[in-house]
Order: sequence, then C-alpha cells, then structure tokens
Amino acid sequence: MAKPSPEIFRLKHCGTTNLALFLPSMHRNPLLSAVGVSLVLLAMAGCAKRETPVESALRTQTLHAALAAEPRDLDPQIATSMEDFAACNALMEGLTTLDPATSRPIPGAAERWEMSSDGRTWTFHLRANGRWSNGDTVKAADFVYGFRRALSAALGAEYASQLYHLRGAEAFHTGKSTDFGTVGARAVDDQTLELTLKAPVPYLLALTALPAWFPAHQPTIEKFNALARRGTPWTRPENYVGNGAFTLAEWRTNQHLRVVRSTTYWDRDRVRLQAAMFYPVENAITQEAMFRTGQLHLTEEKLPVEKIRAYREDPARAPLLQQGALLATKFFRFNCGRAPLADVRVRRALALAVDREKLARNVMQSDLAAFSFTPPDCAGYTADRGVMTDVAEAKRLLATAGFPEGRGFPRVDILFYPSSSSGRPVAEAVQQMWRAALGIEVGLLQQETKTVLDARRAMTYDILLSDWFGDYIDPLTFLDLWTTSSEHNRTGWSSAAYDQLLNQAATILGQPARYDVLRRAEALVLAEAPITPLFYQSSNQLRHPSVRGWHTNLVSTHPLKFVWLEAPK
Repeated sequence: MAKPSPEIFRLKHCGTTNLALFLPSMHRNPLLSAVGVSLVLLAMAGCAKRETPVESALRTQTLHAALAAEPRDLDPQIATSMEDFAACNALMEGLTTLDPATSRPIPGAAERWEMSSDGRTWTFHLRANGRWSNGDTVKAADFVYGFRRALSAALGAEYASQLYHLRGAEAFHTGKSTDFGTVGARAVDDQTLELTLKAPVPYLLALTALPAWFPAHQPTIEKFNALARRGTPWTRPENYVGNGAFTLAEWRTNQHLRVVRSTTYWDRDRVRLQAAMFYPVENAITQEAMFRTGQLHLTEEKLPVEKIRAYREDPARAPLLQQGALLATKFFRFNCGRAPLADVRVRRALALAVDREKLARNVMQSDLAAFSFTPPDCAGYTADRGVMTDVAEAKRLLATAGFPEGRGFPRVDILFYPSSSSGRPVAEAVQQMWRAALGIEVGLLQQETKTVLDARRAMTYDILLSDWFGDYIDPLTFLDLWTTSSEHNRTGWSSAAYDQLLNQAATILGQPARYDVLRRAEALVLAEAPITPLFYQSSNQLRHPSVRGWHTNLVSTHPLKFVWLEAPK
C-alpha cells in the first residue's frame, strides 16, 4: 500500500473547518481523492469534539453551501454556469428578482413598471434608494451600459441572445449595426428606463431577473478596460462593485468564496444572513460527507443515486433530503463538425439506440425519461414525442451511413465532468447500449468542469454529456439554444428553417398558436439530432433544518436575501 501523502498531516488541530481547506489537495491527488475524506473524518472522530461551522453559524448567521464547481467568473454579463449565477445573484440585482417559492418575477432594482397596450414598450421605475456597494446611486444608465456591454461582440457573452428581444439588439451584436443608439434601451432620466421590444415578450419580467440583464457600474468597468474584455481584475474582492444584497469579501480559488451582507443595499433591513460561504466541491460524495460532519448546510441538487436511497429509507435522515421537480434536461450534444457525427444518419442512429426508460429506471431512479428536449408542461407547453428507442431503425441508419453492424466506426469519446454525480453512470450505461445495439465502441473521457466548458466553447469534443437548467418558465428557454446565432449552440448545427420558426413564434401573441410553431421547431431539431435528450432532472439536495427561506423551485434560483438560519424546533 502506498504511503499517504504528507499533505494529509497538514491539519494542525481537529477543527472541522480544516476539511474544507483540505479539499483542494484531495482533488489533486488521486489517492487522497479515494481515501482522504474517510481518513480525515476518522482523525476528527478521535479528537475532542469541537463546534462545527454549522453549529456556530446560528450565532454568526453564516450560511455554508456547496457549489458543484469553481465559478468561472463573477462578471454577470459573461456568467454561464449555475455556480456563476449563484454568486452573481448574491452580489448583483436586476430590474426584477425571482420569488424563491414560485420562481415568479417580483420587484428588484425597479420598484414598479408599466407595459404599453401593444406589449412592445416597457417603462421601469428604479428605486430612489438603490445603491451600488461603493455608495453610488443605481441609475437607469447603468442598465443601458450593462446591455451595451453584453451585446459587445468582442466580449463573446454566451447569453447575449437573451437581449435580442430589444429592438436592434441582434443587429448591433452581430455587427450589422455599429450604432448602439438603435438598440431599444433608453435612460429617460436617472430613475426611468424604457425598453422597446421588436415583438411582445410575455416572459420579459422573468428575463430581467437574469445576470445578462444586470446593470454595470461604468466607472469600475472603464477603470479596468473591461467593456469588451474578459478576465479583468474588476471581479476581484478589492475591486468588485455590485448592487446586490451582499458584497464580495473573499475569493480563494478552489477553496471558498465568501460574501457578506451589504450596508448599502436598498432592502438591507430585511436581509438576515450576515454572510455566506460557498465551497467548490466537484465530488458529490465529498459534499455528502461534509454535510454529515457539519461542514455544510446545503449540498448541490445532484446527490448520488445511492445516497438518495440511503437517506430516503432512513426515517431519522429522510427529512434532510429535499426533493422536487426542476426545469432541467440531461442530454447529449453531438459535434456536427466532426466525422462521423457530421452525418445526420449517424446522429439519429445513436439517438434511437438509447433506451431512455431503462436509463431513467435503472441508473437515475428518481428522474423521468425524456422524449423531447423541453420538459413537459413548461408554462402549458408540452412537445410531441420527438425521440424514441428503435434499435432496428438505428441499425439500418448506421448501415446506410457506411457502418453495417458497427464495422469501421471510428473511435469517438463521450466527454463529461465530475461535478455531475450521474456523469459516469450515465455515460457507462449508454456506452453499453451502443455496444449491444450497434456494435460500436465509444470511449469515456472525464475532465474537470473548466476543461469541459472550454471544450464546449471551442467545440473540441465528440459527444458531450450536458445539462440545461431553464432560466425562466417558458419553452423558449430551451428552444432558443439551437438557433444559428445562439452562443449556447456549440454543436456546429444550423438550420434556416429552425431559425425561421422561432422568429415566427416571436410574432405570435396567443399561446396556442405560438406553441404550435414551437412544437414544429422542436420536432425539427430532434429529427436532425444535433442533440438528443436523455432524462428530465429532479432536485435531490441535503438541507440542514436550520436553513429557512430556501425553497426547491423549478429554475433552481435561491436569492439569499430571503434566507436565514434558525435553530430547529
């Protein structure tokens, strides 16, 4: 047996906080990854009992929560991951925010608004007491500046297309216009913002709660020349200027991120948490161990299947497991720019050879098989079944593509990341299905989250196991991903017919007619198979009973201003 790394003896005492500080070492060292948690917990068990972070949190009102990965950036205009959003939503606030129980938009930086009779012009009235963390007044011009930044092509904001609902926004972002004055965003005065849309958007208020729509503090952005640049130091704690309920106090990469209650936030009197600590822990098993030993109040929502079963079947621990529906789909992206996946027959064969019912039943257990990309009953929209299991047809398509019985099929890899607890089990199950049904071998490639996201952005993958969590409750939050101009597409697939259908849907006010057009669009993308859905995901989270005001909701958004800690009764 190999001798344990000296890193394991770095603990100077048995205080449980050291486990969180020790995690980066365990992540880097395969031996420690396998045995580190058990050894540390064993060592701690032999020491005199000390107060855990969760126990002391009641005095300090400090929330301890896990993130599935290190945030890539705290810049709201370029935030893309759930981890980015969790931090940005604490530090910044849009015109609206989301009710934690219903996911419906409620007033945020804007205290009220009006919509014109044709649904194309919205007027938002900002709060007179809205302040940035440096004390500056939050003005309508700050929102206009944030929109301009998100739409700057050089910034490469993945969510820039969310702002395409503004008149002239797409033309400005794609370079067809260089005059931002043509974009439908205008500061009427310091407290009045007017948005002009190219067509009515029934879910606009939900959109304005998302980071791409957040304001930007112009003096700070200009100080670091960050209008069209990523990765500048403006997002470091000593430089960050936000308008949210919390301010950035500390960011230690791969260790923790700490936010503290803002003293300038307009609604600071209702904010009961004094601080929140976010720990990036990619391994879901490690998260569960940290929860069990008092390191965390909250794990991520992707508890491993075996742990779900263990908690559910234990009456004493069952109340700690919080389960609920999510507006989320697990799916494969196929790189349509790489052979053999450039051939639609190959992509369709792979999609048809997946037994989704078996995958959901035997691997996931708590999730539902997905036969469309958009989850059913999304704001009343349910797509037609666009995918199914048909091994005979899959074999026929693969043969017509030049690979009868899988002969001559080149090696391709399924890429996935470790922060997804279901990543390897799902990839292995599908690998076996394709081997048995089609006679092909695919490799499995697990890489850290940042590397996977970089591969998606650069399209240097073959097949990418992906998640999509709806940002708002409307089918377009799923379907606009696959337009030609979408920064989220990243499959190499483009369809003028698909783009036209989504443009047509944007002009229709009545939901039945609009949904009919969206169903046709969804059927098209599933038929050409640049993606194929696998299952709809659910929330499976461990939550300490002292956490109040935190609700399981469809879009997995949890504004910390509504959260507090209270001793369990």
